[in-house]
Amino acid sequence: LEATPAGASLDALAVRSRKARLRLRFAAMADGRVYNFSAGPSMMPLEVLEEVQREMVNYKGTGMSIMEMSHRGKEYMGVYEELEKNMRDVFDIPGEYKVFFMQGGATLQFAALPLNLLGGAKTKADYLITGQWSEKAHKECGKYGTGQVVCNTKPSKFTTIPDKSTWKLDPEAAYAHYCMNETVNGVEFKSVPDVGGVPLVADMSSNFCTRPIEVRKHAYIYAGVQKNLGPAGVAVGIIRNDMLDGKSELGICPTYCSYKTCVSNDSMYNTPACFTMYVVGEYLKYTKKVGGIAHWDELSDKKSCCLYDAIDSSDGFYQCPIEKHCRSRVNVPFTILGGNEALEKKFLEEAKKVKLYTLAGHRSVGGCRASLYNGMPLEGADKLSSFMKSFADENRP
Repeated sequence: LEATPAGASLDALAVRSRKARLRLRFAAMADGRVYNFSAGPSMMPLEVLEEVQREMVNYKGTGMSIMEMSHRGKEYMGVYEELEKNMRDVFDIPGEYKVFFMQGGATLQFAALPLNLLGGAKTKADYLITGQWSEKAHKECGKYGTGQVVCNTKPSKFTTIPDKSTWKLDPEAAYAHYCMNETVNGVEFKSVPDVGGVPLVADMSSNFCTRPIEVRKHAYIYAGVQKNLGPAGVAVGIIRNDMLDGKSELGICPTYCSYKTCVSNDSMYNTPACFTMYVVGEYLKYTKKVGGIAHWDELSDKKSCCLYDAIDSSDGFYQCPIEKHCRSRVNVPFTILGGNEALEKKFLEEAKKVKLYTLAGHRSVGGCRASLYNGMPLEGADKLSSFMKSFADENRP
């Protein structure tokens, strides 16, 4: 506890005592936390959680929680304005792009995209299918227009990104869509795909804020925030102004799904996900404090290299099915002895004993998967790597 100066008032003593109790409580919370490798919602930086906790009951002396105040009041409007400014600062968003937030996560965007962009003269869109999420986006497009397949790696179980020479691009498509990082399958584009003059749309949900973004190479970028930037509840959109005139919006597009409506109402056509957006704002402040996206980019390299080294040096005990040129830095899938389910179950159970949680692979794929989002500290990846090595040594046939 802090030393108390002689002659301090009772009020000052009470404040110091309360602060000391809070520090002890936060320390206990940190001590009791685990390394959560969940694919989302995911682990968040402790500093962000602590700041949210401090402001939970009485936000900045307003006498209200952020969850209780009107989204149109000056206090919350201040939160939103700062959120948008920090989004632009952190992601270096050019002036000819708008930022907006919409509920429904990235999955709603699978429908919102064709509903907004296939109602004009062009009713076809190109889709690069490199995993389960881009496959679902393509399927959803088919309800409102024609989704054309540029490439599809499902026959190879979504383990690669094919060379551009094999793609079937339509220069007359309304847009071309790709998923920059496939959460389930662990496949990541290392550069922005070249689709010629067709407007490029990206789902960046699982690697958003882990690497610099080349905004101007895209017409529209969307991402669920629950991986690297906050809790579940919204998708953030970064959209070029020329995509907002509403001329290509389908007549059946729900008002809420209209990009033009959402942007023109500052993401508040209806009551937004106030708390989620507030936490995203806190995450962005923290991002600026630690060095911006460059900080997360460097950490992503270190954490993923740590795990891939453990896999590749295991002499086949662990295997990653993804081709090395497109391995994800944030979602690392692996099997044990070629998919030995009994041993994988033992791995998951013993990992929990050393505070390594949520390492099971997606239910449709099986095996194991470690998600290394921004909230996962480097020591978590180091600890998992060490555990993997010791587990292999103890369980080799």
